[in-house]
Parts: sequence; C-alpha cells; structure tokens
Amino acid sequence: MLGSDVDHEIRWRVRGTMGAVTTIAEGSKSLPLLFLGRDTDPHSERGVECPGALPPASDPDLVERALKAKAALGDQVFVLGHHYQRDEVIQFADVTGDSFKLARDAANRPDAPYIVFCGVHFMAESADILTNDNQTVILPDLAAGCSMADMARIQQVEAAWDALADAGIADVTVPVTYMNSSADIKAFCGRNGGAVCTSSNADVALDWAFQQGEKVLFLPDQHLGRNTAVQKMGISLDECVVYDPHKPGGGLTKEQLAKAKMILWRGHCSVHGRFTAASVDDVRSRVPGVNVIVHPECQHEVVLKADLVGSTEYIIDTIDKAEPGTSWAVGTELNLVQRLAKQHTDKNIVFLDKTVCYCATMNRIDLPHFVWALENLVAGHVVNPIKVDPDTEKYAKIALDRMLALPGKTARD
Repeated sequence: MLGSDVDHEIRWRVRGTMGAVTTIAEGSKSLPLLFLGRDTDPHSERGVECPGALPPASDPDLVERALKAKAALGDQVFVLGHHYQRDEVIQFADVTGDSFKLARDAANRPDAPYIVFCGVHFMAESADILTNDNQTVILPDLAAGCSMADMARIQQVEAAWDALADAGIADVTVPVTYMNSSADIKAFCGRNGGAVCTSSNADVALDWAFQQGEKVLFLPDQHLGRNTAVQKMGISLDECVVYDPHKPGGGLTKEQLAKAKMILWRGHCSVHGRFTAASVDDVRSRVPGVNVIVHPECQHEVVLKADLVGSTEYIIDTIDKAEPGTSWAVGTELNLVQRLAKQHTDKNIVFLDKTVCYCATMNRIDLPHFVWALENLVAGHVVNPIKVDPDTEKYAKIALDRMLALPGKTARD
C-alpha cells in the first residue's frame, strides 16, 4: 500500500463507484473522495496512498451480461454479497450481510445447487461447511483471500499449542477463533475443546471459554481479543500477552504465559488495524459534534477514543436509526462507508481516516470475475468451487456449533 512519487508527496486517492463520488457526505469539512490518478487532495497526509483501482472493464456490456446469466440460472444460483463489496457487484446479490449471516443464509437455501459467494475465501469455506453436500460454493476469484486469516496458519497454531504444552498450560487453555479464520483453524478449535466467535458475540464466547478453562488462546485478531477482554470482560491489559508465531515460543517466556489470561495471536485486519488514535482526534477537530463509531478490530487506543464500538451490522443499524442532521465518522471498510453515506443523505457521514484504503482482497471480486463465474455456470462449467475436506469440516462444524449453542447475542460479524 506504500509508495511515493518523484517529489515524495504522496496523496490519498480513491475511486468512486457507481458514478462520480466527490465527497462521502455533504458538509463543510467532509473528506473528499477523489478519482484515482486524476485528482489530489492538498490537505491529505503524506506518506500513504490508495492505489490499485482496477482499469475499466474490457467489455462495456458486463452489467447486461451479468443480468442475462443470472436470469438464465434462475433458482439454480444464490448470490451472496458481503457488506464490503463494491457496488457494481453487490447490486447482483440476492442477500447482503456479514460473513456468518451470509453462510447461514446459504444453508437456508438448500434447493439452490450453486452458491456464488462475493466475499473472501474463509467466508466461502464457512458457507461450504454449513451447506449440504448437494450444494457447491463458488468464489469468483480464488485470490480473494483475507490477510488476517492468513496470519494464522495451521502449522503455526499447532506449534503454538506445543509451546503452551511445554509451559504446562495447554490443558487449562481454551482456543477461540474469530470467524475471520481458515477452516483448518476452526477445526483446530473444534478438536481442542474450543469455539468460533464473531465480533458481536466475542464476549459471550469468552465467558463460555473461561468456564471451561483458565486461559484463552484467541485467534487470529489480537485487537478484537484485547478489546473484548478489557472492555467487556474486565480483564486487565497486564493479563493479555501477544503470541508472535514468527518468534521462538511466540516471543514469550513460560512465566509470561503462566501469568496471562488472554494469549492473543499476533494478527490484525489490514484495514481496521490502520486506524489510529490520531485519526479520531483529527476528525473531531474537523467535524463539530461528530459521533465516532468503529469496528472492534481497530486498535485498542482507537476503541478507547471512539463513542461507539460494534460489529459491521451494529454500525449499519446504529446509523440507520440515527437522527437526521447528525454527523458520523465511521471506522470500517470504505465501500460500506460510501454506501451508508449514499443511503443517508440526511446525515453527515465521513470516513474516519485519510490513509486507509478499500479491502484489497475483498475488491478482487469484481464484475469481470463475477460474470465469468456465472456464464460458466450457464455453460455447465463450475469454476472455483470451494470444498472443505470432510475431516476439517467435521471439527470446524463442532466449533461453529459450540458458538451457535451460546446463550444471548445473535452471532454477527
């Protein structure tokens, strides 16, 4: 994401979708949204740019082709669109939502043989786990991964578990993984008495875990784990340690592991992790009376400064219900923030920071890939099927079922 031009003056730029977008919301000091490579913001911070917008589609008739292919497939295909998808793709979604909601929506459509998941790889895996054997989940671009999920590889996690056993604490540690993880990490938790959680029910999952053991190994997002433990569970920061899989023993001594209650995996979201406390201070100085709402994948310092913290669905619900005329700085993925601003023109909605980009991997699901997947289905060819092997599926399902059995909150990202 980093780069510089000849005079090292790097501008933050973004590409408008579904027509020209010049600002996120009308307001005297709202953040401009500029066309990539065409405009610059003289007031933007230096040092970071937002490159990588795709070139124009080679076929100008892609929208018409998508409509035609989807109509030809009819009830044979069910299209899922994650909230962070670009508008040009999400317009074709039968349902929109967060990753776990979409996976459950797919499971609730057992008569649809093809599920086209416009999201990232771990989401398609979860859909495959929850759907029946007669359904095939398709990811339009196999390169649409998740950097956070990729930060916890199964070999690394198994090595970490050995380190905990070496320290004499594995038998009192319960692994809990965030939904944003690969199927084999979910299966690891299933095999070892653990569970899956979402950003909305992480506190319920942690409460359950501490009833099962004395410590929690939280994967793969350290920020969600820390924020939930400290803000909702009353655990002190001193009782949280970060396990770095790239260091021997995670970079922790046996004594540190023995004292910790929360062993946080050294992982983060490449989008949410880049918001800073300075971003909050800056937007408050620019937008009088602004309400700052952020996702719990943000750094702890950002969460402490925000007015409201919650899942993607919580952010959407809160802004939907907000009073007209109110101002909101939203700390989450930019596609969603733009969409909220377009939907709520009676409110001043701005992006929290000047230097955070779209989710690069989520944006790999573009219209050309979507049309390619649908047209192949029309022709009788299944491209990019996502299939979790039976053993992994069995134990991942156990971890997911443990989450579904938790009391209280609805599981949402």
